[in-house]
Amino acid sequence: MNSPRPAEDLRNTAREIFLHALHQCSISAAFAQRARITTGRQGTQLLLPTDQGSQHALLLDGYRCIHLFTMGKAALPMLDAVLARLPSTLQIKGLCTAPVLPATPDPRIRYFAGGHPLPNTDSFAAARAMLHHAQQLDKRDFALFLISGGASAMLELPCDQLISLEDTIAFHRALVHSGATIAEINCVRKHFSAIKGGRLGSAARHAHCLSLLVSDVPLRHLDALASSPTLPDRSTVAECREILARYLLLEQFPASVRRYFEQPNLPETPKHLSPDGEPGNSASQFAVLLSNEYLVAAAKKYAGSLGFHVEVDNTCDDWDCAAAADYLLRKLRTLRQQHARVCLLSGGEVTVQISGNPGTGGRNQQFALACAAALHVDESGLAILSAGSDGIDGNSTAAGAIADNTTLARAQGLQWSTEAALHQFNAAPLFAALNDAIVTGPTGNNLRDLRILLSFQR
Repeated sequence: MNSPRPAEDLRNTAREIFLHALHQCSISAAFAQRARITTGRQGTQLLLPTDQGSQHALLLDGYRCIHLFTMGKAALPMLDAVLARLPSTLQIKGLCTAPVLPATPDPRIRYFAGGHPLPNTDSFAAARAMLHHAQQLDKRDFALFLISGGASAMLELPCDQLISLEDTIAFHRALVHSGATIAEINCVRKHFSAIKGGRLGSAARHAHCLSLLVSDVPLRHLDALASSPTLPDRSTVAECREILARYLLLEQFPASVRRYFEQPNLPETPKHLSPDGEPGNSASQFAVLLSNEYLVAAAKKYAGSLGFHVEVDNTCDDWDCAAAADYLLRKLRTLRQQHARVCLLSGGEVTVQISGNPGTGGRNQQFALACAAALHVDESGLAILSAGSDGIDGNSTAAGAIADNTTLARAQGLQWSTEAALHQFNAAPLFAALNDAIVTGPTGNNLRDLRILLSFQR
């Protein structure tokens, strides 16, 4: 990077950084580095890193059966990685709910094509099957839960089983469009669901349990990942009721769901359960394979190798989209006064509140368009990319988009109104027309979003 980069080249550099970070955070790489399965004189071992930098070894040979419970957007690659590493001498059974069915199913696994972002009939079927399977396990069994984001919709069953799938879908839709943070949304989901909030882990409490996590939530809120089917839940009924009131959600729910939440004795989620009812549920044992922190770190290392001064600022995680755009642009403008080449990285997710009949798009394209609308025409040498690591942004086929100070003028030249696209939540067709959409296809991973703001000055 010893020569000035025109606008198109800078946009390409932002894409390059994003795609490199995705590649470095693949599921296969994570298992190779952080959850190795080895077979040797000591038997088959699952090796996991500890906080102290050493490894913790779990012997798998002594169990009657290894039971795999796999769920979420990364379900298939996680399952494939484990099955490829477990020796054929072990007895293996499992269930998997994923966005799609595999091309070559493993006969030991029962598969479900769970819905996302809204549950479907397979979401209900998968939840019933996993709960039933977990309840049959005892101390001779090892239950390995492979959990990734998206499972909140792909694995669902109301506590009140008189609530229909149709009403459950309406419940999920109202939450997604509420503007609440992911932690708040999942707090409500956990108190609605028969499988979330630690209830699946509680069902398997007589077995030895371990959860391997590909996290699409902040590490401080791991019990929000997939609405926490196996980890003890820290959220409470009181918090759930406060969220429902703050976002005026009850009036948006179907009558059956509203009646459920209005009951005076709303069921609390499991906190700490073990086979004898004492604190310390074995299902609470977990290891994080991948998270947004790994994605940001990979982007930081690569951007640094390209000659950028790199800073990471995750302050606006869970902020409103417009507020996050304003905050990060102001920080970028400050940094570019101090450095000729700047890369500002921001991980996590922004929130959007959708009303009316939204168009096509998602929070990443909405953020990129909000940035474009806030840039001055003469602010050259800037590029802003925002994209989701799962390859899907809202209801669009893009992962996100990239914008700069030319975005508005080019959109107007194609008869697009940026203001209308923002108001109607319809950014996807605009960025597609500009050839500035980030299209990866579903990645089989889910590590939240990455925002890359670049500045290059002569």
